[in-house]
Amino acid sequence: MLSVLRVRNFAIIDELEVEFGPGLNVVTGETGAGKSILIHALELVLGAPSRSEVVRTGEDRAEVEALFEIGSDEVLQGLLSAAGMDADGELIVRRVVHARGRSRAYINGSLTPLKKLREFAPHLADISSQHLAHSLVDPRTHLRFLDAFAELAPTLVRMEEAFGSFRRAEEAQKIAKESSRDRFEREDLLRFQLQEIDDIDPQPGERDRLNNELSRLSNAETLRESAASAEWSLQANENSICDQLSRLETSLTKAGELDAALLAPASMIGEARTNLEEAARDLGNYERSVEVDAEALSRTENRREGLRRLLRKYGGTVEATLLHRERAALELDELTNHEQRLEDATRLLEIERERAETIAEELSSARRAAASDLGTSICEQLRSLGMGEAEVRVEVRGTDTKGQDATGLTPRGRDKAEFLIAPNRGEAARPLGRIASGGELSRAMLAVKRVLGRLGPGGLYAFDEVDTGVGGAVAEVIGRKLQEVAGHRQVLCITHLPQIAVYGTTHFQVVKAVSQGRTRSLISQLDAKDRAEEIARMLGGITISEQTRAAAQEMLAVATPGGS
Repeated sequence: MLSVLRVRNFAIIDELEVEFGPGLNVVTGETGAGKSILIHALELVLGAPSRSEVVRTGEDRAEVEALFEIGSDEVLQGLLSAAGMDADGELIVRRVVHARGRSRAYINGSLTPLKKLREFAPHLADISSQHLAHSLVDPRTHLRFLDAFAELAPTLVRMEEAFGSFRRAEEAQKIAKESSRDRFEREDLLRFQLQEIDDIDPQPGERDRLNNELSRLSNAETLRESAASAEWSLQANENSICDQLSRLETSLTKAGELDAALLAPASMIGEARTNLEEAARDLGNYERSVEVDAEALSRTENRREGLRRLLRKYGGTVEATLLHRERAALELDELTNHEQRLEDATRLLEIERERAETIAEELSSARRAAASDLGTSICEQLRSLGMGEAEVRVEVRGTDTKGQDATGLTPRGRDKAEFLIAPNRGEAARPLGRIASGGELSRAMLAVKRVLGRLGPGGLYAFDEVDTGVGGAVAEVIGRKLQEVAGHRQVLCITHLPQIAVYGTTHFQVVKAVSQGRTRSLISQLDAKDRAEEIARMLGGITISEQTRAAAQEMLAVATPGGS
């Protein structure tokens, strides 16, 4: 429901704010006062193309802001959620048009692409006016009307889910088929890579171990000489370090008999001598173990070089190379089982295709059965709206398969629907947009909405010229039907006929005023007294008599639910 519409610097409106109520909101005023500007503003805030001419003369930009109460509209909530927006029951839509021609759209304060706003708009309002392409003229909307009439929402949910599964199965089979084109070459490559890695068989930490081994083998003579020299200095010669320490230990131990303070240093020297003797033995063992082995050196160098080349090819480290091997083995296993996977994908595709086609046929049957009833119901409404000779036919046909798969399936099945109308008896039925005037289109839309009043998404229905070219009796019928539609949803109607205005739940009057040389359009909500005066003005013109006022009061009483 549209709660508030705020407009600034738009055409002849400098600034106004309108709070709409539930039910039927009617807007009246003299010709040229700016009644339809409200519709233009509403169209703009819902994504209509912008023109710099709408900016009030002398201003740099125009702004239109609308507050919608969206309640628990699951479809709209889903669209908002998918777009990363949290409406929390309310939606504030704002459109700014600059005098230089640029425009911006905002939803709940966030800059929003116009394309995204237009996705949300059908769930917020449906406008019937000559200034915005009627949804009734666009055949793409006709299937939605027919589905609502036939109450096919649950089947459509099943169709959309089945179509999604069918498309996913189709894509899976396509991938399986495409992978078979170069499967054998890929298998050969993977087998080669696995064999190459397995031949080297890299081990974690091996590079460091090989580097240490190469260092030892390539410097064997130097290492052996160093160990031998150290052993000789520590213990092997007659005046070795260990012999000197032994003599020092003996001397200090004897001196310790004279002064116990020397016993601790003597003990420490003894411990050092013991450690050095053990080191000398280790050095001797090391010197005798070191061999100059050219063959071992060559093997180690070759191993390190082979490992280096392998790692450079498969990620630079042993860990990356082993991970590549694991992945290659898994891929090879998948390729080896490719034929079975392709067979499974093809079988699944056929199952999903059959399921989707079955539901599509179920939809088609239901649509064909409902099409005649919908056409008849619309005709009945049109007859009471002054289009008694009009005959409406709802045509259901298969979708064009050009650019689609041979099944012609879509998320809504495989049908298209179009409303065709013969405005006069004996004429061929043709699309509405080719033969109907703006007023006729608005009345046709009212007829459709009267038939479908309880169905479809919530939101505002707005009518601008639904009363064009009709007289008092038909106008009264239009008013009653607008009131009936407003029993199920909010309706906004711009009208110049009192027979329609009296059926409003809330009545607004638009007046044009001149202040400081500038024309302004003003709007106000009428109370009961002012409303009766406005109806009288619409009935009697400039001069309003007491008889006219009495007639206005009588019309209001009759139009009020429960009135006589």
